[in-house]
Amino acid sequence: MYDAHDQTAHGSDKLSELIKDIKFAMFTTHKVHGHLHSRPMTTQNKRIDDDSLWFFMSRAGDPVSEFRGDDQVNVSYANPSSDTYVSVTGVAHVVEDMAKKKALWNKGAQAWFKGGVDDPDLALVRVRIEHADYWDVKENKVVQLYKMAEAAVTGKPPKLGEHGHVRPD
Repeated sequence: MYDAHDQTAHGSDKLSELIKDIKFAMFTTHKVHGHLHSRPMTTQNKRIDDDSLWFFMSRAGDPVSEFRGDDQVNVSYANPSSDTYVSVTGVAHVVEDMAKKKALWNKGAQAWFKGGVDDPDLALVRVRIEHADYWDVKENKVVQLYKMAEAAVTGKPPKLGEHGHVRPD
């Protein structure tokens, strides 16, 4: 479905641009018995300036206990209305940094952590980005339908959008 040629972008600007309007990500860890488990989470930083994604989580919750045993995680984003999809792999860990908590704190987090930024259950989780893939379709829906119909007639896969890789600086 996507253009066969891959592109590689260096730095965080491309990734920031792709995910800035996506409210929820699916945060995936390994359960103790080995299977993958995903749950929706809100990325707290909209601008990636330290090759990391930041999340607020419950210290007592499953995600924190799961990545403490296996710190490799996946964070995926989807925005079907703009045909933008991103998959990030990285290493997760809890960071004890009150200044960073305060900088990222918002009303949405307040709904989950009644004790505010000082809530003892509030864990600040950093996912250090190792690699990201993205798919970004720029063509509008009419052009997409036309290219898919053309592909059905010609037997050649349609070339839509761009697929690429993002590597931290």
